[in-house]
This record gives sequence, C-alpha cells and structure tokens, in this order.
Amino acid sequence: MIRQLFLILVCLALGEVVVYFTGIKIPSSIIGMLLLTAGLHFKIIKLKWIQGIADFLLDNMVFFFIPPGIAIMCYLDLISKEWIPILASVIGSTVLVLISTSFTHQVLRKTRSKKPNTDK
Repeated sequence: MIRQLFLILVCLALGEVVVYFTGIKIPSSIIGMLLLTAGLHFKIIKLKWIQGIADFLLDNMVFFFIPPGIAIMCYLDLISKEWIPILASVIGSTVLVLISTSFTHQVLRKTRSKKPNTDK
C-alpha cells in the first residue's frame, strides 16, 4: 500500500513542479489529479498499481470532510453576517454545474450516436 500511495504522491509532486515552473493559477492538487488521470488513460500507470489505496481513500472519505466542517463551525459568526452572498454563490455554482454537465452529456451522447456500432 506504501507503493500505491507513493505513486499518488508522485503525481501530486509533479503537479507542484508544474505550478511552480509555469506559474499557472490552478491548484497543484488538481494538476496532479489530471496527471494521474492521464497516466491511467494512456496506460502509463496501471489501475491495479493504485487500486488498493484508492479503495481505502474512498472508503474513508468521510474523514476528509471533518476539518472543513469544524472550520465552518468556527466561523459561524462570519457566515451568519454574509449568508446572502454565500447562498447566492452556492446556488449559482450549482446551476452552472448542472448546465455544464447536461451540455457535456448532450454533446457526448450526440457524438457517440453518430459513430457506427463496431461491437458485432
């Protein structure tokens, strides 16, 4: 399991390097996740190499939400003063995600329906 975690941490470190040298404003964890996804897609990293740690992290994902939940409780006074902009941003971002997801689904569905079925 240590080797599996090492692979994920290498992707995270590569994301840090990319952000450091390019100066882009995307979080290094996102870059690392994209690198891991690309490695899996292009078969550079085999799924079985990280399957165990991925299952472990997914099974224990609830623990990753505890620190943000506590932070929210610590700032309830600030949140109560600024609840309208917070609510507006939550609703707005949710609507944007719904729209972009449905648009992406429609585009992918149209492109897949145009391809001939070669599974025969």
